[in-house]
Amino acid sequence: MGLILLEALGAGLVFILIVWWTMFSGRKKGELHDDDDAADGKGANEKKNLPPKA
Repeated sequence: MGLILLEALGAGLVFILIVWWTMFSGRKKGELHDDDDAADGKGANEKKNLPPKA
């Protein structure tokens, strides 16, 4: 019984390690943005042909 609990604890720790790794292993400054959007001056609403937000 103790061995099963130890194995479950180990699996839980591996699971937590994987979640922690995927949450905090991104880019240092966040996601990169396309330079084309800033150069055109067009926002996301204009590209998708949506009406501007009020």
